[in-house]
Order: sequence, then structure tokens, then C-alpha cells
Amino acid sequence: MAKKFKYTARGQGGKNITGTLTAVSEAEVISELRKKGLVPMEIKPAGGGLNFNITLGKKEGGGSAKAGAKKGEVVLFTRQLSTMLSSGIPLLEALEVLGEQAESPQFRNCLAQVTEDIRGGADLSMGLSRHPKVFSDIYVSMIKAGEMSGQLDIILQRLAEYQEAAQKLKGEIKSAMTYPVVSLVLVFGIAGFLMVGIVPQFRPVFASLDIDLPGVTQFILSVSDFCKSSWHLILGGIFGFFAGITIFKKTPKGRYFFDKMMLQMPIFGPLFRKVSISRFARTFSTLVKSGVPILGAMEIVSETTGNMVLSKAIDEAKESVKEGDTLAEPLARSQVFPPMVTKMIGIGERSGSLENLLEKISEFYDEQVSQEVKGLTSLIEPIMIGIMGIIVGGIVLAIFLPIFKLQEKLAHPG
Repeated sequence: MAKKFKYTARGQGGKNITGTLTAVSEAEVISELRKKGLVPMEIKPAGGGLNFNITLGKKEGGGSAKAGAKKGEVVLFTRQLSTMLSSGIPLLEALEVLGEQAESPQFRNCLAQVTEDIRGGADLSMGLSRHPKVFSDIYVSMIKAGEMSGQLDIILQRLAEYQEAAQKLKGEIKSAMTYPVVSLVLVFGIAGFLMVGIVPQFRPVFASLDIDLPGVTQFILSVSDFCKSSWHLILGGIFGFFAGITIFKKTPKGRYFFDKMMLQMPIFGPLFRKVSISRFARTFSTLVKSGVPILGAMEIVSETTGNMVLSKAIDEAKESVKEGDTLAEPLARSQVFPPMVTKMIGIGERSGSLENLLEKISEFYDEQVSQEVKGLTSLIEPIMIGIMGIIVGGIVLAIFLPIFKLQEKLAHPG
């Protein structure tokens, strides 16, 4: 049954156009707007009601919000479900098969509940939205767009590609961060062992020598005595420091502070910025390409970008877009996004190919991140060796300096 929908769309000149259309579903409205060369931004029933995306990804009814699943399981499930649907297998049957062969009991239970919801008449997107710990907002929104457009198998394939690309990027960042973290732990572990277990053994030897100890040796001995006598205070201080950071980070101000600091860090700051921009562009492109209106897509992108500095810039841009501004202008004013990104977004808005240019931005920054990770790996190694040499070598040198001084005194007794 046809009904009226209110819409807001972006025209070729970048201006917002509002109006009403009579159609069977939101998908038909989106299709009609695209035929007219307009970019859908917001669609809702003319008689009121909720926006396209507002109810997606939220827990409804009972459901199992606590049930979890490995990321790899969700990606494999998405890819397999896409293949089965494109092969003509009914959705309910495909879910039953995939539920039976799920590896973890939690994911198997989750799919069983989704299957029961669909058997009871619910849509797939509604069934998935009851498990927000397993299926994210972007996942549910894209499934909803696939249901409305009748291209669920294609959307699932696109979603699987999105998840795989995101996991690959995350893996590259983890590999870049693992080496320095492990190296620092080893350096401080070795230094702690030397200060507590080895250096104190030399104090009676130095006391028996009739020489003035060098300043660096006296400093190392003092630090060693403090470490040995107050190790519980040191461990307590370290624990308290990290606990305080963790608590502060959970507050909005704390998270914003650390997210901003991450973007301004030397060496790693540019890498984190490129990762965040890549995630923004890929998520935004995938949602718009799947038929999600721009305002709804921006709301999801803001929540999934992983950095509050970017989220704030996106939220401010969303409010500007609501008032008729272009997307590129407020993003450029935020000074968070590089000029190349905002200019390409502006071109995409004017040409009606925003999703394609966003995809190009994502591919460009993915390549930049891959190259930078390789460069950082080769750069970090000599830096960590240098840090280890300074700390451990300094301790060893402080121990041997008195011996060298005694040898010099014996060689020149006068």
C-alpha cells in the first residue's frame, strides 16, 4: 500500500531540497530521488514517525545483549549468508544451517534467537538489532537498507568486504604497536632486575674501595636502594597511575583529551589520524552506497569513527547539513580533516558521486597506512635499541666506572 514520505535531498548545486513523494517503501523513495540526480539525506513518513536509522542497532524487547562473538565469526557468517542467498536458498533455511555450524556456543545461541524472531514474523534487521554486542549499528543499518532495496545478498557481500578491510587495517596497526610495547616491557624489566638484583651486590665492593665514587654511580646506587626498599610504593604508584588514566579515559572529557593527544603524538599521531579518516570514509561510503540517507549515515559514522575529535567534527557537520550547508564546508572548518579530503567530498557532493569519492579516499589512506606501518616498523627498531642501550648501558657503565677509576689510581699511586 502506497503512502506519503517526507524527504530531504541534496541537489546538483549543493542545495537542500525538501518535498514529499508517494511510494510503497523508503527504498522506492531513494530510487526515485537518485533517478532525479538527488542524494537522499533524510526520509520519514509524512504523518510523522521515526527517521530511517534512529531505531536501528538498538536493543528491543528481550534478546541477548550480552551474547558475544568473535569478529572472524561474524565476517564468515556474513560472507556465507551472502553466498547462500545469492544461490537462491531461503533466508530462514540459510540461518538455520549457519546457526548449526557456528563455532562458539554464544554465536550459535545468538543465531538461534535471530532465527526464531524471523520465524515469528520479524525482519532480519530487527532480529539482529536485538544483539548489539554481536551486530553493530552499521551492520544492522546496512541489512535494513538491503531489505528495503531487495538486494540483501549484495549488501551482505559489501558488508563482508567492509569488515574484512577494517580487520586488515586493525591488524596492521596492532603489528606496528606490538614491537614497541613488548620492547619497552623488556627494557624496563631488565633495568628493574639490574637495579634490584645486581646493583646492590656491588655496594659492599665499592665501600671497600678507597676511592670517591663517580656521580653517576652514586645516583644509580641511590636509585637502586630506593627501588629495593620501596618497590611496593613503586608498583602501587604505577598501578594507581594507570588506574587513574583508565577512569579518566572513561569520562567524556578524558576520552576527548586522549583522542586529541593521540592525533598530536609525534611519529604515531599522523598514523592514527590516517586510520581514523580511512575508517570514516570507508564506513560513510559503504552506508551511502547501500542506500542509507546521508544524515542517518553521518549519525552512525560519528559513533563508529573511534575518535571523539573526529566524532565532534562530524556531529557539527551533520547539524550544518540539516540547516542547508554542504558537508565539505563544516568539515573543512573543523581543521580535523586534510584539505584533500574535504575538497574531494565537496566535488562528490556537486557531482552526485559522493560515495565513490569517499571510497577513493578510503583506498588512498589504507595504502598510506600500510606504507607508514612498514616505515614505522623499520624506524622503531633502532629507536628501541637506542633506548635499551641508554638505560641498560648506563647502569652497566655506572657499575664499572669505579673499577676503571681504581685501576687508574693503582697505575698512578702518586
